[in-house]
Amino acid sequence: MILGKLWKALAAQMNKIANFFWTSDPIAQLQYEYDKAVDQLKDGREGLEQYRALVERVTRQVVGDRQQVASLEARIKAYLQAGERETASKFALDLQKAKKELAENEAQLKLHETAYTNNVTKIKHATKKLAELKDKIQKYDAELKLSRAEAELAKLATSFNFDITTDFGQIEDVIQDKIGLNRAKVRVAADLSGEGLENIQREEAVEKAMADQALREFEIEMGMVTPETAGVKADDKELGSERATQKAT
Repeated sequence: MILGKLWKALAAQMNKIANFFWTSDPIAQLQYEYDKAVDQLKDGREGLEQYRALVERVTRQVVGDRQQVASLEARIKAYLQAGERETASKFALDLQKAKKELAENEAQLKLHETAYTNNVTKIKHATKKLAELKDKIQKYDAELKLSRAEAELAKLATSFNFDITTDFGQIEDVIQDKIGLNRAKVRVAADLSGEGLENIQREEAVEKAMADQALREFEIEMGMVTPETAGVKADDKELGSERATQKAT
């Protein structure tokens, strides 16, 4: 009795372990069953090929028997026409045996052909079912992965809380501090780079004034100058004209 209980307890634990592995990865289990079925189908196909060889052999026997019957019938007719009935009777006896063998072989051939056709139909059906199973495995695998991803996203959506009191909130605060420190370094570098900036700005202003003056002189020489383009007021222009007249006199 004790051994019986121990055996039942062991069997229960083994069944528990088997169920765990069975349900832990059902896609792998389906793939295993599919691969096993494919191997069985390969064995069945090899057996069917061997069976077809048997059918071909019986077919050859039937063909040979038919030729033998035809040959015996021709001989019997020839001897009867020659008036040799005794010899013809001997061949007639052989003809009876040949026809009997032919009938038996034809019956066997019919049975073998029927069995072969049925097995071909079964293997074709099994092949079709295996193809459907393969498609299902791929479909289930994709759906299972998608459902796992959706479950993880749903869990993340409910568990992510960026409040300052949570770990996520504290981590976010640290990140913001680092961002602020980096920006502060950029600001300090920009402020330090402003040393001597006034001198640079003065030089640029002088160069701009000189360029404007050169442009005005070019416009005057080309007769393109106007109060608007030269930036000179009309009174200043007339005053310049009077000075030029006095110098001429």
